[in-house]
Amino acid sequence: MWWSDYWPMPMFFGPPIMLILVIICFAMMFFMMRGMRHRSRGGYAGEILKERFARGEITQAEYDERRRVLER
Repeated sequence: MWWSDYWPMPMFFGPPIMLILVIICFAMMFFMMRGMRHRSRGGYAGEILKERFARGEITQAEYDERRRVLER
């Protein structure tokens, strides 16, 4: 009673819309993970280390040693 072949819009527009949504999701994940990758290589820890050295909490030798460890 409710089925009609008069308007086949979902057949023509459904797959492209689904493809567009999947591409948008992957793009969002890519950009979100790209921001995390820069921090994971010692970026945030390096900033803390620089601040501690600037405040005088650690010496030059401690700074150099810890920076080398972070850059590995």
